[in-house]
Amino acid sequence: MRRAIAWFAENHVAANLLMGLILLSGGMALYVIPQKAFPDVEIDFITVSVPYLGAAPEEVEQGVCLRIEEQLQDISGIEVLRSSAAEGACAVTAELFDDADVATVLDEVKNRVDSISTFPDETEQPVIAQVTSRRIVMELALTGTDDERVLKELGQRVREDLAALPEITQVELANVRPYEISIEVSEKSLRRHGLTFRQVADAVRRSSLDLPGGAIKTAGGEILLRTQAQAYRGPEFERLIVLTRPDGSRVLLSDVATVVDGFQDTDQAVRFNGEPAAMLRVHRVGEQDLIEIARAVQRYVEAAPERLPEGIELTIWQDGSTMLRDRLDTLIHSGRIGFLLVFTLLALLLRPRVSFWVSLGIPISMLGALAVIGLVGLSVDAISLFGFILVLGILVDDGIIVGENVHTHQQSGQDRLGPSISAAQEVFTPVVFGVLTTVVAFSPLLMVPGMMGQIMAVISAVVIACLIFSLIESLLILPAHLGHGRERGSSAEVTLLLIPILLLVLSGVSPDSRAFFALALSAAMGLLLLHRVGIMRRFADGLIGVQTRIADALDRFTRERFLGWLDRALLWRYTTVAVALALLLCTLSVIGSGRMRFSFFPPLEADTVSAQLTMPQGVPVSVTEEAVRRITSVLPQLRAEFDPVYAEPGESIVEHVLAAVGGRPVSDSGGGGPQSALSGGGVSDSHLGEVTLQLVPSQERDISTRAVADRWRDLVGPIPGAVELVYDSALFRVGDSINIKLQGRNVDQLREAAARIRAKLAEFPGVVDISDSFRAGKRELKLSILPSGESLGLTLEDVARQVRRAFYGEEAQRIQRGVDDVRVMVRYTEEERRSLGTLEDMRIRTPSGAEVPFSSVARAELGRGYSTIRRTDRQRVVNVTADVDRTQITENEVVSDLLSNAVPEILGDYPGISYGLEGMQEEQAEGLRALVALFGLALFGIYALLAIPLRSYSQPLLIMAVIPFALIGAIAGHLLMGKGLAMMSVQGFVAASGVVVNDSLILVHFVNQRRKRGVALRQAVREAGVARFRPILLTSLTTFAGLSPLMLNRSVQAQFLVPMAISLSFGVLFATAITLLVVPSGYLILEDLRRRFGGRRADAGDSGALSHPDQEPAPEPLAASGTGSAGVASAAPHFEDR
Repeated sequence: MRRAIAWFAENHVAANLLMGLILLSGGMALYVIPQKAFPDVEIDFITVSVPYLGAAPEEVEQGVCLRIEEQLQDISGIEVLRSSAAEGACAVTAELFDDADVATVLDEVKNRVDSISTFPDETEQPVIAQVTSRRIVMELALTGTDDERVLKELGQRVREDLAALPEITQVELANVRPYEISIEVSEKSLRRHGLTFRQVADAVRRSSLDLPGGAIKTAGGEILLRTQAQAYRGPEFERLIVLTRPDGSRVLLSDVATVVDGFQDTDQAVRFNGEPAAMLRVHRVGEQDLIEIARAVQRYVEAAPERLPEGIELTIWQDGSTMLRDRLDTLIHSGRIGFLLVFTLLALLLRPRVSFWVSLGIPISMLGALAVIGLVGLSVDAISLFGFILVLGILVDDGIIVGENVHTHQQSGQDRLGPSISAAQEVFTPVVFGVLTTVVAFSPLLMVPGMMGQIMAVISAVVIACLIFSLIESLLILPAHLGHGRERGSSAEVTLLLIPILLLVLSGVSPDSRAFFALALSAAMGLLLLHRVGIMRRFADGLIGVQTRIADALDRFTRERFLGWLDRALLWRYTTVAVALALLLCTLSVIGSGRMRFSFFPPLEADTVSAQLTMPQGVPVSVTEEAVRRITSVLPQLRAEFDPVYAEPGESIVEHVLAAVGGRPVSDSGGGGPQSALSGGGVSDSHLGEVTLQLVPSQERDISTRAVADRWRDLVGPIPGAVELVYDSALFRVGDSINIKLQGRNVDQLREAAARIRAKLAEFPGVVDISDSFRAGKRELKLSILPSGESLGLTLEDVARQVRRAFYGEEAQRIQRGVDDVRVMVRYTEEERRSLGTLEDMRIRTPSGAEVPFSSVARAELGRGYSTIRRTDRQRVVNVTADVDRTQITENEVVSDLLSNAVPEILGDYPGISYGLEGMQEEQAEGLRALVALFGLALFGIYALLAIPLRSYSQPLLIMAVIPFALIGAIAGHLLMGKGLAMMSVQGFVAASGVVVNDSLILVHFVNQRRKRGVALRQAVREAGVARFRPILLTSLTTFAGLSPLMLNRSVQAQFLVPMAISLSFGVLFATAITLLVVPSGYLILEDLRRRFGGRRADAGDSGALSHPDQEPAPEPLAASGTGSAGVASAAPHFEDR
């Protein structure tokens, strides 16, 4: 590698070509890497959905779920098997192990499910698929008419138009009822014509069909035979012949029944800003670019008035591209300011030429990393951008060491190339191993399991890629730049220095790329012109004067202040180390005392807030509508309170309102669950409601979404009769904040235990939205056959099927009408289906053909079932969930208290019930467990990387001793910034552990080199402390400066990233003091121990190093290298213990 350094430095053309290749690759990657709000999260789940229309949850469980579970329970690769039986559908979810082959498991699941031959006849074809990440880019609301059919037809037209655009692949028309043709026959009509529902359905099948008849091969050619009599519309079905009497008269379907060509009988309705609406969702598939899709949709919406009938409006409801731009703009702004701060520090503490080339390493490293992440399939999103900001101040560390050393060597003569090569080679080992230790420290974040782990892996990948390219730039490109070219005057150097600052400022002024390049070119030419006419000289002289004064002040501080502190620390080295250990113990006690609240993953706020309502199952839809009206009725008061304070004059903080009855179009937009198996409806969800407010973007208001949700909750108050009312303001969650799983076989015990835990949760201040997954279902009439019915030859199946045909219906046909799949159902009239008396009056047909009243052959007992039956690993479960107000309490405090006291006490009364944690708590336990193990491996890796070049077992421990002390800075930073601890804080500390050892490595390396040249031990330590003071201070300050804009950012987009930035920046900053004072003291203590236990003698002339603390040694003169030295001797680097 040293030969490569010399070759690139001597051949500056090769160095420039390498730099150009990196910049070009990164620049090209910027145009092809997809842009997303967040990275796609891989979900290793396989779902099996089986519609069983008309069946109650218990029937679904017994008839479908149990049979699927039995087949899948022993498949290798499945970690957890969950199932959910709801009215009309079963959904089974197999959660796989992280190392499982999804394709292999998916094939095995398909084979097992296909082998099941005992499903009820009424079930439909199972749908088996891997859960994939499908992101909604934008939602549109179509309004302007009360006619449901017109609204749906227009929605289908808009969907087809959007799907035809080249940028868009998938558009979904949502929240509209599926078409259905209902052939409604009254009991009186059936008896009058002597028909049954089965006979009517069979007649429809016989008369309405398209059937190919083959072909006739004539001499003139082949002629196809076809029967085309398929009915598609209501009037066509009315003309079908049901039966022909012996006298030749025909009975048409219209004579027997009423044909209703309408929609499925569900209670679903959506209103957007008070008007009936159809919703369209535009999805991003695969690696499609979110911004391009959004622009295409926006262009279509702008032109929509020309395409749609008058009065019809197409409104953008939720725009994911706006969210992406807001988040990226926030992070880019923080990154821009951070770069300017880093650049300013370098410009003030280094020569302009050196600071320019060192700073150039930042864009080179970042563009190189962009090229790499584009190749591995990552995207430009809020998480990857945070990775770039995180590493911003770290990237210049190796450049500072190399650049300052080169500058120091070049002061000794006129030749620039030779000193540049020797200086870079001299620090090769500490620079390489310093970067590698940082890479090893970030590596555990690549392997943390779960959703959180996938997010952290993106950050880690970006940081590691940047560090690798930073190492390449500092060793192969930077020496060539500093070793060639003539020494320019001060004005030329300052002009060079101002160019990147100007570009950064302009990038913030002009978002349009053409305008930006035009302004940048004009400004750069203006700077060059000012340089030519000499105007820059005065400014340059002033800047050089400022640099000189700062350098002199720093030099005086180093010699007059810091050196005195260092001497005292070395003299009282045991006391120094003891004080540091005491601070560490105090920090640990603060954590253990509970004063620092820990929250695994605080929810990221969205610009929407939803009120999700659940009424008792089976209530009339009018009751749910009234509850939804109550939720929306307080919105004028909410606006009156917030608009004057937080909205622009004449505007409202609430932009749009989406109210739904019969479903939850926003919270359930991701699909999944049992109902998704129904492919669009068929089950009445009249007990569900939802109201969603779209707020103005967060950067345009000074109030959080959570605060709006809290006030809305207070204004609405409790809803009479509501089972649950939850307010959600999170963009996404890792899981429920509190989720306690109760598992057992006795449903009554599960229900009672869940109710008692809910009551305990209600006693905690700050715990809100308490709920459990047990829901009483609709009222049920359970049928049984009487002995009198059996004597007539009837079976329970005969009775059940006739009742099903009458009330749910017999599916006569399923036709394709355009893009719609339309069921043709034969059943009772709507009036009869809504009356309990109809069942009593219903006539049951016996095998002999006789008609008898239902009440004479069967009995119906009124009861109540379950709304949804959930199972985990083949046992029924009930989940108790809740959210918390983190200003009052954290989920960890609540769960810890519950699991220590209430839960064991309650479950002691129910020995058949076990419990566990799911949601965020499960993710937290799994993530922390893995992170601790991986961090241990990372520490060993860092130790090995230090021990190999140092050829020592003890000195790596001294260098790594700074790692625990970074925790002091991290905790102090959180206290200072008023932030609680989070999982991101822990991961920030893990990352800081690799950064903080770099300064210690350079310091110990300097001491070893001085001692190799024969300098006395204590004098070598003193010279190392003074010589390394400025570079250590500068690398720490640049790290802190690069992250400080993000830490101070108050936007909600950046809040979940702030804890990691605090841990890293404050951890590195505090570790600087440890490196400069405690590490030198530890070095002497290490020598003390060697002398006492190893029998080694101290260096000649080093009596002061090992003197008694009460004996003040005379200070020795420092080496002539001065504080501007790079901290290395001219001898070849060699790491070993003396």
